Amino acid sequence: MTHTYAPSRRQFALLTASLLAGATPLTRAQAWPTKPIRIVVPFPPGGSTDLLARRLGEKLAVALGQPVVVDNKPGAGGTTGADGVAKSPADGYTLLMGVTGSNAIAASLYPKLPYDPVKDFAPVSQVVSAPLVLAVNAASPIKTVADYIAAARAQPMTYGSPGNGTSMHLTGEMFDLATGVKLTHVPYRGSAPAMNDLLGGTLASMFGDFLVLLPQIRAGKVRAIAVTSARRHPLLPDVPTIAESGIAALNGFEASSWQGLFAPAAMPRDVLSRLNAEVVKAMDSPDIKEFFGSQGFIVAGSSPEQFRAFIEAEVPKWSRVVKAANVKVE
Repeated sequence: MTHTYAPSRRQFALLTASLLAGATPLTRAQAWPTKPIRIVVPFPPGGSTDLLARRLGEKLAVALGQPVVVDNKPGAGGTTGADGVAKSPADGYTLLMGVTGSNAIAASLYPKLPYDPVKDFAPVSQVVSAPLVLAVNAASPIKTVADYIAAARAQPMTYGSPGNGTSMHLTGEMFDLATGVKLTHVPYRGSAPAMNDLLGGTLASMFGDFLVLLPQIRAGKVRAIAVTSARRHPLLPDVPTIAESGIAALNGFEASSWQGLFAPAAMPRDVLSRLNAEVVKAMDSPDIKEFFGSQGFIVAGSSPEQFRAFIEAEVPKWSRVVKAANVKVE
């Protein structure tokens, strides 16, 4: 005799709820996205952050089957755009291309920062990083970090940056703290005018972006003294790191400019995981790696956990520099 199992109404309800609960993450991840995604760039169009967001957005649009729109929201060193994303719905449709300034340095630089760079974001993936380059005019007699320190102790040494509170400015302050010298910071409105003065000989040095300095280094107009990363850069293999300069106080010296994708803090884990997988895949594509690699960037995706751990280390690192150097912004 054949018996057919017929669950009671209560059993059926419990079974249905259990199945739906187990299927919810998969269903949601498969359903997302159902409308265009917005990547907020907290700077004006045309810079490296904007370019990175657009190239990544093209890849994500194909992979996810929805348009990816880049929305430039400049202001207050990147914090205006970052704040807007932090306060957006955590549904996977508003993302931030964050940078060292907006998502690490700002925490200690702005006393009334309206967001917490650790608590208010879900890190998706780091996408690129790049060391800074300590550079002087090619006509300068300075050829090594030791020469640079000796010259700075003998007379005032200027260095330029794109502005107060930028990673380029604070790397100079970090150098001061490590060596005991006192460099004279000259803030500019962007890297281009600082580069013009370096080429013209009215600025002694700068801790600059690879993207800005590399063409002038290759043209023989600027001399690279050192890079600020832990390892030498593949595009400048003959240029030592600051840490390997032979000066004990500089052992372990490391600073970099980085960029990464963030979502609002309460982003569903399954959507975050899918977005991370697509970002890592996009950044590993040959054309992306070749293009940004040729600009001096180290291209590499990361897991959300790795990126969060990195941010949690970056915030106090820069905070120590800001406080010790008493850096203020207008």
